[in-house]
Amino acid sequence: MPRGDLFDPLFGADGVAALLDDAAWVRALLDVEAALARAAAAHGVIPAADAVQITETALTLDVDLAELGRAAVTGGNPVIPLVRLLREASGTAGTSVHSGATSQDIMDTALMLLLQRSGVVLLAELRGAAAAAAAFARNHRDTPMTARTLGQQALPTTFGAVAASWCSGLDRACSRLAALLGELPVQLGGAAGTLAALHPHGLAVADSLAEELGLARQGVPWHAERTRVAELATALGTAAGACAKPATDVLLLAATEVAEVSEAAPGDSSSMPHKQNPIAAITARAAAHRAPGLVSTVLSGMDGEHQRAAGAWHAEWETLTELMRVTAGAAARVRTSLDGLQVHPEVMRTNLTLSAMPQSDNHAGDIVDRVLAARAKESP
Repeated sequence: MPRGDLFDPLFGADGVAALLDDAAWVRALLDVEAALARAAAAHGVIPAADAVQITETALTLDVDLAELGRAAVTGGNPVIPLVRLLREASGTAGTSVHSGATSQDIMDTALMLLLQRSGVVLLAELRGAAAAAAAFARNHRDTPMTARTLGQQALPTTFGAVAASWCSGLDRACSRLAALLGELPVQLGGAAGTLAALHPHGLAVADSLAEELGLARQGVPWHAERTRVAELATALGTAAGACAKPATDVLLLAATEVAEVSEAAPGDSSSMPHKQNPIAAITARAAAHRAPGLVSTVLSGMDGEHQRAAGAWHAEWETLTELMRVTAGAAARVRTSLDGLQVHPEVMRTNLTLSAMPQSDNHAGDIVDRVLAARAKESP
């Protein structure tokens, strides 16, 4: 998914784009360096006056993104040249910049900040989509339609039961993702993950850093132990899949020959003006289809060598931010699709007569009630 004004709105990523771009990365890196200075000062590692100066400098430092990118080539990450800039601009406090940290500490912690900040937007979109599905479940609890299995008409169900299934999946994905986003930790291990340069205050400084940034405590450094990163990646991929499910159903139910639903603002065609394309559902699927490959990239890098991975760790930076982009995009677009979805009960009733399916009692209404009851229980 290309980044920028042309494709971000189309695939729903415009809501998080500014929270994950290059400028956001640099802001997060500087936020971490400033917070580290304050945490170190709190334990007497550096002078309190130095922490104040570093914080003020980090807030106003003018960084040329292109130049920083070019300068990052030599060391393999942007932290090294950025620390150099921050030290030079901090005057006599410059020697206190980056106390006891290694580049990975700053990169990992900044990445957690970016994912936490953009995750707020993603969760709002997921909850909005789930709420729209729940409204359909409630309002169409008893609206009959045909269930379809393996592409064929099967037995009667209700549109409420179909929407309840969408809602259940979105709620489950959102709940898991919210828990993981709330557990995103700082990273502070120093050169070899032992906090040697900060001894005997290393663990305390790490905990203070977490408090400064509003992230979870790390427990222990996780330079080469990437389960937390992998768990988040898989949760993002699962959320994207949860968005793709209702998007796919809307696409199929809106087909001309089915016509049981339609989007409020369907897209047109450049060559066939009679078409009414369910474009929000289509672009939600397009965004979600990017997620599995990105998840696999993160999972493939869990076998980092020794105490710092050579390449696998570097591969996470853009992969995880892009995974957040596509998942947030899928959520935004499926929410748009469901928010304005028009349901056509009369067509659903007509389509029920197209095959000689057996008529029987079922638990469609009970399924709706159970899903809605579970949502009510979880609501604050």
